[in-house]
Amino acid sequence: MFGFKRKQEHTLEIFSPIQGTTRSLDEVEDEAFSSRALGDGFAVEPSEGKVTAPFSGKIAHIMEKSKHALILEHDSGVQILIHVGMNTVSLKGEGFTAHVQTGDRVVQGQVLLEFDIPLIKKAGYELLSPVIVPNGQEIVKEVQVLGKGADLMIEVKY
Repeated sequence: MFGFKRKQEHTLEIFSPIQGTTRSLDEVEDEAFSSRALGDGFAVEPSEGKVTAPFSGKIAHIMEKSKHALILEHDSGVQILIHVGMNTVSLKGEGFTAHVQTGDRVVQGQVLLEFDIPLIKKAGYELLSPVIVPNGQEIVKEVQVLGKGADLMIEVKY
């Protein structure tokens, strides 16, 4: 009657960007992740030292010096944080190779980062890697984390 349109709800399906065993964020040593203070998601114990784009979009930010973490933004504006290991920022990029820079457009499946699992373990760092939808995104209405072991790990309604 008044011409109001219902906003259409969309769902973004986010697959794991790292091959390995998926785990709950509860198992991550860093309380900022395990308490979900930064956002909700899951963690991966890597079996392969590669991070691939779980969807097409752009690199909103990459830690240029340490190369241990990046934020990937979907065309809808939804962002995810991929953080390789715990305290790996201390390696100052050693054992990490970035194949992208901030602002780059990427396609689903594209290799974004590579990391040397033996080197990181030998240096004494935990490799359990959080993948989260950061809190504070106005576009995000709901984040649903799906069961361990499934290919589809997060559904984001926006």
